[in-house]
Amino acid sequence: MDLRKLKTLIDLVSESNVSELEITEAEGKVRIVKSSAAPVMMQPPAVAMVAAPVAPAMAEAPPAAPPGHTVKSPMVGTFYRSSSPGAKPYVELGSVVKEGETICIIEAMKILNEIEADKAGTITRILSENGQAVEYGQPLFIIE
Repeated sequence: MDLRKLKTLIDLVSESNVSELEITEAEGKVRIVKSSAAPVMMQPPAVAMVAAPVAPAMAEAPPAAPPGHTVKSPMVGTFYRSSSPGAKPYVELGSVVKEGETICIIEAMKILNEIEADKAGTITRILSENGQAVEYGQPLFIIE
């Protein structure tokens, strides 16, 4: 979770009647709790916050990777399924692709980068939405 988002959440809890907030995202969990060490009548006006990632429970197994080959984003940018708005997407679910075939575009710094399949097979899952911001290493497609 980025720091701006975390600071916004802390500010929201601080300004509200909420005493505890827990957020779960793909990167992990964050729990924000208002400090209540002193009795209510003696608390100073400032609110102390604790923000720390919550470790996953020991019994929880890591999420299983989907079967097949995962095509990951080689860069940070914006994911596009087609070469231009209104154009036919490079691939659909069930499309058979060859190694080296363009499967999407990632726009980074106003440059359109064609992303190619690094394995031949059938597209079984599309993991990003058109126009969505993607991170380096983020899964984009599953090829079987």
